[in-house]
Amino acid sequence: MKPIEIKIHGSTNQTPHEICAFFLETERWPEFTGYSILPGIKQARFENKTPDLVGSRIRVLNTDGSSHVEEIVEWDEDNKIVLRFQEFSAPLQHLATHFIETWEFRRTGAKTELTRSMTFHPKGILSWLMLIPISRLMKKAFEQNAHQAATQ
Repeated sequence: MKPIEIKIHGSTNQTPHEICAFFLETERWPEFTGYSILPGIKQARFENKTPDLVGSRIRVLNTDGSSHVEEIVEWDEDNKIVLRFQEFSAPLQHLATHFIETWEFRRTGAKTELTRSMTFHPKGILSWLMLIPISRLMKKAFEQNAHQAATQ
């Protein structure tokens, strides 16, 4: 089954290292408020945190009561971080095997160019059809979250 991908681009005055440090502050994850019917994050905490961060697992509880685990699969503070969303509770456990979220950084002068993407891996054709509107809401949530971060 072909994955579904969304992507947003932007820039910030923060360095890649500042972005990564902010990312590790899980007590701030509830600042991701979702979009429309897509839930935001209520709470996030490290289940385990490895010395080099790769393999670290973060348990996320969403505002609608659903939950999932985000595992850090790549951590390169100069260029990219990659997370694997997995162990979904219902209803996502019936729709997707996992999601991959990627943050790519490129420093240009005083700015950092940032690309944030997510790839949704559906379980089948019906799941794929149901994940299309969810992916569109996630893209809107990413855009809203980026705007909020830029105005802080």
